[in-house]
Parts: sequence; C-alpha cells; structure tokens
Amino acid sequence: MKKKKINLRDLKANSNKAHSHNHDKSSSQFKAYIPAVISFTMLIIGIGLDYFDVSFFKDWLPIIWYGIAYLPVGFPVVKEGWESIKKGDVFTEFFLMSIATIGAFIIGEYPEGVAVMLFYAVGELFQNAAVNRAKGNIKALLDVRPKEANVFRDGDYKSVNPESVEIGEKIQIRVGEKIPLDGMLLSEKASLNTAALTGESKPDTITKSEKVYAGSINLDGVIEVRTTKEFKDSSIARILDMVQNATARKSKTELFIRKFARIYTPIVVFLAIGLTFLPYLFVDDYVFRDWLYRALIFLVISCPCALVISIPLGYFGGLGAASRNGILFKGASFLDAMTKVNTVVMDKTGTVTKGVFKIKEVVTKNNFAPALSAVEGEAEFMQYLMAMEEQSTHPIAKAILEYKADGADFEATEVSEVAGKGLKGTVNGKQVLVGNKALMVSNGIEVPSETDTIVESIVMLAIDGKFAGYVTIADELKEDAHQAIKQIREAGISKIIMLSGDKDSITLQVSEELNLDWAKGSLLPEDKLNEVEKLKTQPDTTVAFMGDGINDAPVLAASDVGIAMGGLGSDVAIETADVIIQTDQPSKIARAVNIGRSTRRIVWQNIGLAFGVKVVVLILGAGGLATMWEAVFADVGVALLAILNAVRLQRMTWS
Repeated sequence: MKKKKINLRDLKANSNKAHSHNHDKSSSQFKAYIPAVISFTMLIIGIGLDYFDVSFFKDWLPIIWYGIAYLPVGFPVVKEGWESIKKGDVFTEFFLMSIATIGAFIIGEYPEGVAVMLFYAVGELFQNAAVNRAKGNIKALLDVRPKEANVFRDGDYKSVNPESVEIGEKIQIRVGEKIPLDGMLLSEKASLNTAALTGESKPDTITKSEKVYAGSINLDGVIEVRTTKEFKDSSIARILDMVQNATARKSKTELFIRKFARIYTPIVVFLAIGLTFLPYLFVDDYVFRDWLYRALIFLVISCPCALVISIPLGYFGGLGAASRNGILFKGASFLDAMTKVNTVVMDKTGTVTKGVFKIKEVVTKNNFAPALSAVEGEAEFMQYLMAMEEQSTHPIAKAILEYKADGADFEATEVSEVAGKGLKGTVNGKQVLVGNKALMVSNGIEVPSETDTIVESIVMLAIDGKFAGYVTIADELKEDAHQAIKQIREAGISKIIMLSGDKDSITLQVSEELNLDWAKGSLLPEDKLNEVEKLKTQPDTTVAFMGDGINDAPVLAASDVGIAMGGLGSDVAIETADVIIQTDQPSKIARAVNIGRSTRRIVWQNIGLAFGVKVVVLILGAGGLATMWEAVFADVGVALLAILNAVRLQRMTWS
C-alpha cells in the first residue's frame, strides 16, 4: 500500500487557518461590546458637557449627539420590536423599551433615554457572556461519522469520502480508526470498541462474516470489511438523525423576563394612554401637552431596567458558580429547568462506572472440592492465568495482567486461540485452558454449576483436564457513585432509574448495589429513547438524563434536561446535552440542582425588589410627584442592590 506523503506546506497552511479561526472568533466577541462602549463613552462625554454648561453644546447639538449615542444600543432593540409587531406580537419588552426611550427624547430627557437603553444592552451582554462562556468550555460539535474511508479500488487502497463508497466494496480499517460504514467482516477476527453505539462496556470480539457497525473503533490489528449499507444508512447516521428529531421535539424554557413583559408591557402602555386622555373628563384646566409629558415620564419610570439587568446578572452568577464547580450549563433556562427535575435517569457505562475492567473476585480450590482443583492457592492460580493472558491483547487480558502475583513468573508456550472461546497452551509442561464455559465444556472439563449464576464477565482456568477456578471481571463503580445517589435523593429527587445498553443482568446488579428505584439493560438507543418518552408522559414528571456515549445522544436531546459527562463523553453527547459535568463525577448532579435552586431564589428576590420599588415610583410618577431624575436614581439604586444580591452567588458553597 502506498504511503501518503506529508506536505509541510499543507501543515503550515492548516496551522495558519486554525490561528486565523481563533483570531476571528476573538474579534467577533470583541465586536459585540463595541456598541455599548460607544454609547457609554458618548453618554459620559455628553453628561460632562451638560454639567459644565459648555457654550457650544446647545440647541440641536445635544439632540444629535445623544441621538448618535442612542443608535448603537437602541437601534437593534427598536428593530426587534418592529419585527415582533409585524409578526403580531406587539407587547414585548422590546416595544416597551423603544417607546419609553423615544418618549424620553420627546420630553427632552436625552441622557436618560440613552442610559435606559444602555442598561438594557449591558444586561443582554451579561446574559450572552454567560452563555458564551459555557459554550467556550464545551467542545464544538464534531461529526463523529468518519471523514474518510480506505476503499480498495484499482488494485490499491484509496482514501475517499465515505459517502462515495458503494454497497459491496471492500474497505480497510487500521488500529484506532472508526469503521466508516456498516458491513461484514472479511478478516478472521476483530476486537471492536462498540461502547459509543451500544453502551456495552466489554469490547466485542467479532469473527469472520459477522456484522460490524459504523462508529465502532478497531482495537487490534488492521481489518477488512465488505460494506452492506450506504453511508447515509449507517448506524451513526441513524443515531444522529434521531438526535435531530428529538431536538425538534424538545421545548426550551423561556426566561421569566419575556413572559413577564407580555403582561407588564400592555398594562403600562394602556395606563400611559389613559394618563394622557382620561384626565380630560375629570380635570377643568386640562392641558394635553402637560398630561402627555406626565405620561411619557410614567413610561420612562416604567421601563424595567432593574428587572432587565438583575435577572441576567442573577443567572450569570449562577452560571459562573456552576462553572467553578465543574458544571457547565449551556444557557440560563437550564438552571431553571434543573430546579424542576424530579426524575433522574442515568446510563451505566462511563456514567456511574469507570468503563475500565478490574478483577472483582478470584475463586480457586478454597471454594471447591480439592478433587476438582489443580493449583495450591490464589498466587499459583493467577500465575498460570497471567502466563496465558500475556499472549493476548484483549482488554480483559490487560485487566488480569494488572494483578500482582507473588513468586516466579510462569511462561506459556504453544499458545493458540480458540475462536470465540479463549486460549489453549502449555505452562510448566502442563496443558492449560483459559476462557469461557464453552471452552471448558468442549474440552470435557467439569464446571461447577454455581458459575451459571454469575453475571459479570468470567474467565475460567483448567490445568491438565481439571477445573482450577475462575476470575470475575467487572467495570468498577466510580468512587462517588454511592455518594451521588445519596445526594440526589437528599436534593429531593423522587425517582432514580438506570437505562443501559450493557447486559440486563449486569445493569440490574449495579442498580441493586446503588439502591436505585428500577433499571433496565440490553437497550438499543431507540429503546432508551422510548423509555424516556414514556416517563415524560406521566403527570408532573420532569426528566433529567445523564449519559456519555453516542448512543445516549438521542435521549439526551429528548429529556427535559440532558446531562453529559464532559471528560470522557463523546462529542455528540456533549454537544446534544444541556448540562456538562466536566469532571465526570455523577455526584455533581445534586450540586447542579442546588446551584439552580440558589440562582432561582436570588433571581426571584431581585424581581420582587425591582417590581416593588417600581410600583411605588410609578404611582408617584402618575401623580406628578416623581421627576425623571428621581425615577432614574431609584431605578439605578435598585439595579445596584440587585447586582450586589447576585454577587452573593459567587461566594456560596454547595455540597
């Protein structure tokens, strides 16, 4: 096979391209702040010129100056309000902000008109910064479907786009590469990591003519596959399609300010209209201009600056606090959503377990009649077993070889593999068999019946025709798995469920060990999705799903809150999820719930404070007892208190 020549010029070009991309990204982030900076600078200069009564700053110049200062932050809001009106949604916060600030200009309060809109723009920037910060810590979505396939054409393997590979063509997959299309194995055997597809923690050993699936990772040796499906019909493509469909069904929680504005805005607008015209019916010396002036002041006072800035700041504080605790929320709405979760559904492999094989138990002649055993003790048993497994590259063999055995190392010779069953060879002049029960039975070895009830992966050893014992291999629970379940329950979550692609018996065993409410194993991605959809149909049920594999992506998207393991999780799972646990610790789920509740509590405190003061000042303004400066001062003061309250989130700690 021809080697692909590495072009240093291409590498340099790619490096420059990446650098340029990062530079463009930072530039675009900076550009978002330019309008607010321009408006703020011009506002401060204008106020200074007014304060010192500069001679040339008279007549039309202040209007032009403040008008220019207003445009960078005001025009986008006015435009958004107009677009909403065209769609039939009149009473939005954009509409209120627009008429309130334009009203300030009409009555000659130009600085206040700019300041009010600047407050709004700053609040939006805080909210956007929070979301961008979370997204900046999350890997960008990478298409897990392999980008190329080595297909055999014209007597050689050529690298092509997988979409161009036809059914029946032969492809080659090197060690560590993902299989690009579904197919049938042409090589004698293959060891594949299918965890991303099935959730199965144990790598699959596939033999010739068996099916292999796109997205599986080749672990051992170069293999060849005959394709049986086109790229668009592969396993990975099907899962990604489910993700898109599930995302389309998923409704996002709207921020409170948008819901509140739909009620608050029309009330304020109609009150202002009433304040302008109704006095004509009750006041003898009615002057239209005076009551219009008072109504416009009323509109400016009603502008929800404190609400607008305090709510995003509260969420920003929550997002920042969560980030420092290793939890990334992709938006403020998910902080709210976490407070409503009452059912947690979790995957097993890589979520509550480490996804790494360890010896769980070694059973030798101490557990059987001596007549059945061929070794003196555990150390000798393990030396025989390790001598054989040294000849294997299987992940289970690696787990066995981590065992520390006393005494001299044994050496195995004449080792050969029995397809799908295990190994046979010679150790210290004795015939040794290492493998599953099928290997033992086919060689006439009597196996104790109690091994039939073992749910973990089991490796048996026979020496000179006698059963010597076995070891069980299991995926270890994460150190904080028990603590995680305890804290989730303490957080008030009423139901904890496990859904896994791993064997049902193993899933049920882990569930029992963690004292979960119920569990189900041997599930395909479609099955997990169906189970969660069923849960969501139950009254008053808000579901959070926690997973890490590609196979978890559809259910992550369909759940009310999707939570992904950020350290070892797949790119698709991370991108699809709403919340990312950077440290892969399931115990952070309870902390995420508590941070969400603390954030929501502070946000509601800010809402109560801002709304309470606003009502008082509005009444005073309607009665002509509050001036524009008093209203602005009250609004800024409330905003400052709200900011100080939100800052408390930065100092809080959660268990």
